[in-house]
Amino acid sequence: MPTLWTPSPDRVQQSNLKRFEERLNTIYDERFADYGALHQWSTTHPEAFWQSVWEFADVRHSEPATTVLSNGDQFIGAKWFEGARLNFAENLLRRRDDKPAIIGRLENGQRIELSWGELYDAVARTAAALRASGVSEGDRVAGLLPNVPETVIAMLATTSIGAVWSSCSPDFGANSVMDRFGQISPKVLFVCDGYFYNGKTIDCRSKVAELADALESAVSVVTVPVVGLEVATNSSIVGWSQFLGDESPPELIFAQLPFDHPLYIMFSSGTTGVPKCIVHGAGGTLLQHVKEHQLHTGLRPEDVLFYFTTCGWMMWNWLVSGLASEATLLLYDGSPFYPNAESLWDICDEEGVNIMGVGAKFISATEKADVKPRQSHRLSNLRTLLSTGSPLSHESFRFVYNDVKQDLCLASISGGTDIISCFALGNECLPVNEGELQCPGLGLAVEVWDEDGQPVVGTKGDLVCTKPFPCTPLGFWNDADGSRYRAAYFEHFPGIWAQGDYAEVTTNGGFIIHGRSDAVLNPGGVRIGTAEIYRQVESLEDVEESICVGQDWNNDVRVVLFVVLRPGVELNDALSDEIRQQIRRETTPRHVPAKIIQVTDIPRTRSGKIAEIAVRNAINGKPVGNRDALSNPEALAQYAGLPQLSS
Repeated sequence: MPTLWTPSPDRVQQSNLKRFEERLNTIYDERFADYGALHQWSTTHPEAFWQSVWEFADVRHSEPATTVLSNGDQFIGAKWFEGARLNFAENLLRRRDDKPAIIGRLENGQRIELSWGELYDAVARTAAALRASGVSEGDRVAGLLPNVPETVIAMLATTSIGAVWSSCSPDFGANSVMDRFGQISPKVLFVCDGYFYNGKTIDCRSKVAELADALESAVSVVTVPVVGLEVATNSSIVGWSQFLGDESPPELIFAQLPFDHPLYIMFSSGTTGVPKCIVHGAGGTLLQHVKEHQLHTGLRPEDVLFYFTTCGWMMWNWLVSGLASEATLLLYDGSPFYPNAESLWDICDEEGVNIMGVGAKFISATEKADVKPRQSHRLSNLRTLLSTGSPLSHESFRFVYNDVKQDLCLASISGGTDIISCFALGNECLPVNEGELQCPGLGLAVEVWDEDGQPVVGTKGDLVCTKPFPCTPLGFWNDADGSRYRAAYFEHFPGIWAQGDYAEVTTNGGFIIHGRSDAVLNPGGVRIGTAEIYRQVESLEDVEESICVGQDWNNDVRVVLFVVLRPGVELNDALSDEIRQQIRRETTPRHVPAKIIQVTDIPRTRSGKIAEIAVRNAINGKPVGNRDALSNPEALAQYAGLPQLSS
């Protein structure tokens, strides 16, 4: 693949990664010819590597580890940093000065700024209120909140106590919220009065009342005033100000806890059943995030870090950990295209963002909207653009360098809620090659295996990790014997973590993600990643987006493509032929869909990912699991019982 960007020698020399390598040279007398050699060392010397990350990031702790890794030859049973005592929130509240810690922006133009000192005081007051409500170590606290400063404050207060935080975006319906929070029985629930989206004020008050009645475990439901609606209070529903009280901030006590103390409960998408409750530990999450932020992304204390995300997506948790590197967080809540397609780029300029993160669909939609930030914006501070959520197409790579900024590290990253971080990601010290994720994460023995369990390069297969790493989940909530956890990750290749991505290692050490393994098409027994088809289809001017699934047909599988076309365009034979020719020319005849059907909407999960499994089940006459897990379940009506698919 062509190289689109190469870091300058100065950028490499001044990078955090270079300083980290020099530290390894001093302590271990290790010198690395290239990143591949460093990565190899990090996976063959895990104790030395992760201890070095701990020291490099200056992890705050009250007791050091007696053993960095024990039982390290197996995932189940591996123990990291035994004996260490630390607190996650303490590591994120590292300053007390007047430097901005958080900048909050809302779609309607509201802006709030909190200094490190103000953030610390707000967390102290909230932690005291939680303790007064009976919250203690191990209790769950949940948030149905938009991406606003109060969400960060509530999370930090919760984790300072040693309680466990879990959050959902307020666009979730009450049933979807209960599918999640109902499993974990939170003692306190933070909710919002409403939120802004696409020029509208969304009223959440009826949902607040419904949840207050349904969540019997919650002794307090605390309403955060986001849009200014009056919420009726009672013995269990209290306002944010009432909950905190007006006393001076008390002393903030950081509970000192083991490395593997539960920190977050994250939820799977829930599109195939009740969402899995994935429990992540404090130490592993912290260590993995500071590694990714500082060594891969190059985050520094003087930086402004921004990721466009909701609180129901793991990128929110990843973003908030930027405080551990003493960076300023920019939070935004609302539509990324309101009031126009340049809105996020405007905010990037106004706030001097250094590292910006978005979904791959945002980049392609920006291009479709004919927005060219390079011409309309300064972007003078922006040095890294992160992309995730779905594979970033080759065309989007080229668009970024042609029409966003030339001197920019474009880091396509991939991991998941399962590890609350990345398996393959960016590196400001490596070139960016079109269509590729730059490298595997340090300390993660990431490979691609064929169906026989053999590692392959230049050939598609399943993304696996062959050795334990600190941010593996502690397990699933309410999975006492661990059977569901083992089945989710370790059954496909016994004892080996299988992520469920269909991927490829390139000859230069990068990665290409071709889609989800469970959504891989299999016509005639040939495995095809859906991302390969999306790339070709969505490069056409008339196609806004698409979804491709397999239909059971004549004891085989045939490829069916659904397309959303730009306004005013109707699918006809000429356009269908153009789509097929584009796919055939750029891929293989096997990729060419047997059927192409126009739709007006594509079902998506709450985190914005297209719901391929739900559509596949719908067209094959199978039940669609949990419709409440979709942000637009009504879209499925377009896919069931189609006469075009009966012949």
